[in-house]
Amino acid sequence: MMGKIPARVASLATAEFSPRFEYGHMAQSSVITGKGGDGTRLGSGFVRMKKAEIPWTIKYDEVILVLDGQLTVRTADGDLVAGPMECIWLPDGTELTYIAEDALLFYAIEPANWAEG
Repeated sequence: MMGKIPARVASLATAEFSPRFEYGHMAQSSVITGKGGDGTRLGSGFVRMKKAEIPWTIKYDEVILVLDGQLTVRTADGDLVAGPMECIWLPDGTELTYIAEDALLFYAIEPANWAEG
């Protein structure tokens, strides 16, 4: 296995966003860690959501920090609503819908390579 990449600073100002899966018209992401064999189990990055309503079952543990706007995560147990500088914790296996009119988020997931298994 390849070693981890060196420590570094990631800036929102220079982040390059690309469409996120089949919901690219609602969500674009900029990956910081957890891609391209960078040697870490931690995935992280920024996400912009606009007029988003995205159903998903997560296959990893996730923490989302709302940087701007508001995010609602609809689950079977009810809605989780977070605004700027608030976090939402989601355990592996949660069935949900991400809902946001206009939001900027930071996320961290583990394991980063969830799609490979």
